[in-house]
Amino acid sequence: MKRVGLLGGSFNPLHIAHLVMAEQVLNTLDLDEVRLMLTHIPPHAEGKQTLTTSTRLDMLRQFVSEDQRFSIETIELERAKKSYTYDTLIALREREPDTAFYFIMGADMVLDFPNWYRHDELKELATFVAVKRPGYMVEELADFLWIDAPHLDLSSSLIRSYVANGKSIKYLVPSTIQQFIETHQLYKEGRK
Repeated sequence: MKRVGLLGGSFNPLHIAHLVMAEQVLNTLDLDEVRLMLTHIPPHAEGKQTLTTSTRLDMLRQFVSEDQRFSIETIELERAKKSYTYDTLIALREREPDTAFYFIMGADMVLDFPNWYRHDELKELATFVAVKRPGYMVEELADFLWIDAPHLDLSSSLIRSYVANGKSIKYLVPSTIQQFIETHQLYKEGRK
């Protein structure tokens, strides 16, 4: 069976903490690949302001073109409605019955997991992998496979703030992402 990690997010923008988390899971669990699953309308982030979907997708394409262990999963974009993990995993398993999926999340998302749509049924559809995250002291719940990773206190909102304020984001995002942000003048003051 193929072993595929799924790391979902708005990736507004993708940054090094995302990649450290994905890399640790990829290596620890000996996965074949990690797919960056771009969310269209995340149910837990109502009203969240992001770049257009096409811009975020183009930004991810720049990154995956240089690292073949990563790919982009667009299944949630294809549905073009609110994305529930349950529906996504059902569709992925129907599309790829010979693939074992590993849903990767940070410890911050574990805290909210009991509020997820049909959360009790999710563990039957994929292995849920939780990566410890700084500032989130979460009891290691049995429903999750826990992975240690270097702790980086970094967020997409911090990256956007740095760009808006003219600060360097070198080494905080992959160089391809930094070039994309600079070329397209993203996250400048007053721009989304």
